[in-house]
Amino acid sequence: MSRSEFAEFLIARRAQLQPEDVGLPAGRRRRTPGLRREEVAALAGVSADYLARLEQGRDTNPSTAVLAALAEALRLNEIEKHHFGKLALGLEQKASCPASGQAREQVSETIQAVIDALQPTPALVLGRWLNLLAGNPSFRAFAEPLGMFDAEAHGNFAIYVFAHPAARQTFLNWSDAADMAASSLRAAATRFPDDPSVEAVVTALNRYPEFERRWREHRLTDFRSLVLKIQHPARGAVEVEVETLDPAADQTVMVWLVDRRQARTPGLRLVNE
Repeated sequence: MSRSEFAEFLIARRAQLQPEDVGLPAGRRRRTPGLRREEVAALAGVSADYLARLEQGRDTNPSTAVLAALAEALRLNEIEKHHFGKLALGLEQKASCPASGQAREQVSETIQAVIDALQPTPALVLGRWLNLLAGNPSFRAFAEPLGMFDAEAHGNFAIYVFAHPAARQTFLNWSDAADMAASSLRAAATRFPDDPSVEAVVTALNRYPEFERRWREHRLTDFRSLVLKIQHPARGAVEVEVETLDPAADQTVMVWLVDRRQARTPGLRLVNE
């Protein structure tokens, strides 16, 4: 994991906090958004100079106690704390990271058999940078009218969400879908820092302000549990529940059980290989 991402996370989170968020008086108008470095340092019980070294990448060995104190000072939730810990762990293990490098983009016979067996329930497989790797006939029948297989989507779920002109009409809660896609890519970039394909997708999406803002802010969401509301040309308004069992593998099997209110079943289930 690159040192700069750990530093960027610290800076981004500090910028997003307001004095009143941590029980400090607002005071006079500030030249830059967020808390001052000295304020975060005081809340965490470390020196401002030490926090500066962390933010500048000059110190790469924070203790567990310091990480816990910073997480508390920055008011991180459980998802953010987990990500923060992985970034810190990566400072020492980047060179020997076993998950680095190019991903395999072939779906195994076992996983293909799983999604075939789920027919007529729509099911698909996503790669680590959210490429659509495989799907059964029911998924294609459901997703094709939404434009997910159009040239503008480039066979990628995240590109569809941010770049396809129909996406904002497709997802009635588009912001949730955007958070899910950005968070999934952030998790992939953190776990697979040397994969050029992950970097290429992020670079391509950075031209879209809504993605660039989420990426710059290190926006994280619990994409393991989410309901997507979809306006389907043939089915009308439907709901799909998202559940991720383990978001750490190369490929993700995604099962779409459409409209949980009518089917009375769980919705979209993400199961990693």
